[in-house]
Amino acid sequence: MLAKACHNITPPKFPPAVKLPQGAATTSQVSFPSRHVSRAISIPTTTITPTTPEIFTSPELLDDRVTAFWDYQFLFVSQRSEAVEPVALRVVEGAVPSDFPSGTYYLTGPGLFTDDHGSTVHPLDGHGYLRTFEIDGATGNVTFMARYIRTEAQAEERDPETGQWRFTHRGPFSVLKGENMVGNTKVMKNVANTSVLHWGGRLFCLWEGGDPYEIDSGSLDTVGKFQLIKNTPAAGHESTSSPSEETGTKFTADFWNVAAQILKPILYGVFKMPPKRFLSHYKIDVRRNRLLIISCNAEDMLLPRSNFTFYELDANFKLLHQQEFNIPDHLMIHDWAFTDSNYILFGNRIKLDVPGSMTAVCGLSPMISALSVNPSKQTSPIYLLPRFPRSESTDNVVQRDWKIPIEAPSQMWVLHVGNAFEDRDDSGNLEIQIQASGCSYQWFNFQKMFGYDWQSGKLDPAMMNRGEGEDKLLPHLVQVSIRLDINGDCQNVAVNELNEWGKAADFPAIHPDYSGRKSSCVYAATSSGSRQALPHFPFDTVVKLNTADKSTHTWSAGRRRFIGEPYAVATQRCYLVVLDAKQIGKSKAMVARAEVPRHLNFPLGFHGFWAPSK
Repeated sequence: MLAKACHNITPPKFPPAVKLPQGAATTSQVSFPSRHVSRAISIPTTTITPTTPEIFTSPELLDDRVTAFWDYQFLFVSQRSEAVEPVALRVVEGAVPSDFPSGTYYLTGPGLFTDDHGSTVHPLDGHGYLRTFEIDGATGNVTFMARYIRTEAQAEERDPETGQWRFTHRGPFSVLKGENMVGNTKVMKNVANTSVLHWGGRLFCLWEGGDPYEIDSGSLDTVGKFQLIKNTPAAGHESTSSPSEETGTKFTADFWNVAAQILKPILYGVFKMPPKRFLSHYKIDVRRNRLLIISCNAEDMLLPRSNFTFYELDANFKLLHQQEFNIPDHLMIHDWAFTDSNYILFGNRIKLDVPGSMTAVCGLSPMISALSVNPSKQTSPIYLLPRFPRSESTDNVVQRDWKIPIEAPSQMWVLHVGNAFEDRDDSGNLEIQIQASGCSYQWFNFQKMFGYDWQSGKLDPAMMNRGEGEDKLLPHLVQVSIRLDINGDCQNVAVNELNEWGKAADFPAIHPDYSGRKSSCVYAATSSGSRQALPHFPFDTVVKLNTADKSTHTWSAGRRRFIGEPYAVATQRCYLVVLDAKQIGKSKAMVARAEVPRHLNFPLGFHGFWAPSK
C-alpha cells in the first residue's frame, strides 16, 4: 500500500504493497548558492525562541506545546538543494521484498517558502519541487533524485548567477513585502507543485490554475509547458453544454454573460489568468485506458455560475470525448469522481467577498480573499453529470436532469474524493456510493489553510487543530450513499462517517485498478491523537478501512514522526517507508525503511504517483 498525506491534493497511484515518503529540509546546499540563504518559512516568535540546537532534539526539555510548534515549522523548511544525479538510499530497517515490483514513485510539492528579501509565501504558492524514488525489485536498491520544476515564475524569481531568490509573483494565497506588495498583478504563479502524473510514457507536474509542465522522467529536466487540449473538438463527438436559459431567466443569463465579458480582459490581460484553468486532480479510467481531466473558466470564480468541461484522452493524448456543463451555482471544486456513466462533483459553495476583492486587487491581501465560503444552505449539492450523451448510453435507463443537484443532508466542504462506484438492481434502480473526505464550513478558511498567516508570514499550527468538542469540524472520512429509481428520481441520500472512523483524516486512496468501480479497502492519513498539543494535524498514522467487513487497521509512524509520507521530525530526517498492505495493524507491517541523506531533507509534499517499470 502506498499512502500519502498532508494536504492536498488526489490519492497517489500505487502498487498493492508500498507506502512512501515525505519530509522537511533543514539546510541549504551548493545547488542554489546565495549570498544570504534563509532557512525557511521558519517562524521564531517573541515567546518561543530556541537558544540551543538541543531544543529541537530534546523534547524532554520542552513542554508539549512548544515541541509541537517547532515540529510543525520543520515540516515546511525550504530546501534549495537538488539531487541532479541518483543518490543511493541506505535501507536502515528491513529490506525491499524480493518480489517487489520495480518502478518509480514520483512525489511533488512545494520546496521554497521564503526568498532572500524578507517575503514568505503560503505553502500552496511554494515553487514545485519534484522528488523521485526508484525501486529496483530485483536488487532491493532504492535511489533518490530531486529537482525544481523550471516554470516561468521560477526562472524570473531566481537569479541564475547568484542563486538568490526574489519573489515577484505573489501567488493566489500570498502577499509580498515592500515594492512587490501594492498594485502587484502577478498573481497566477504556476508553480506546478500540486500533483504528478505519468501517462502515455510522459511525466507531468500539475498545478490548480494552468497548463501542466512536462518533465523528462530520466533526468527530471523541465521540458516546458504542455498543452493537453488543443483547440479542436473530439473526433466523432460534439462538445455539449446547457442552453443559457437553463441558468434561470434569460435576463439573468444575459446579465452574467455581460459581466463575464467585462471580467475577461481584466483577468486574462491584467492578471494573466488562463481562460480555462485545469484542476490539478485528474482520474484514470483503467478499464477504458483513458485519462480524465477537468477545466473551469477563470471568470466564473467571481460570478454566481460555474462552467466545467470534462475531457477524456487516450494514451496517445488524442481527445476522445469532451463535454461542458453550465451550472447555475457558485462553486469551487478541487477534487471529483467518476463512474461508468457519471462525473460526480461535490459543490463547495462560495461567494464573492466585495471588501476582500478590493484589497486583493490592490495587492493588500491575497487574491483568494476575494472569495469566502457560502454557508447559506444547510445542505451540500452533489451534481451527477452524464458522462456520455444518451445516444452513447450503454443501457436504456432514463437519465435524470443533471441540472438539479442531489442535496446531501449536511453542510460539508469536500476536500478529496477517494472513489465512487454504482450498482443497479434487477429493477433498474441505481445505488451510487462515494468515498471522500469533508470538513465543516465552520472550519474551512481560504486564507488560513496550513495555518499560514499572510499578515505575519508565519505558520500557526493551532488553526489546523480544534479543541475538545470542536474536532468534528475538521476533515473526516465520509461515505455518501445515493439511491435513484429507474426514472432518475432521488429516493434517498445519506452521509455517514466511513467505517465509523471518527478521527480527523484526509487523502482517501484506493488501489488505482478499482477507480470508478466497487472497492472495499480505503487507505487514508489520520492522527493517532497521542499528542496533547496539535492532536489532529499534522497526520502521523495510516488507517486502512475495509468497507466490506467494517474492520479498521492502523500503522503509526511513531512519536514526533509524521506522514505525508513518513517524516521523522524529532531527528529531522526523511524516510521512504514500504508497508505490507495486508499486515497493516500488525507488528510486521513495515517491511523496509530507506533514509534520505540529511542534506537532502525536503518539505512536506502534496500528491504522488507510482509508475511501474516497463
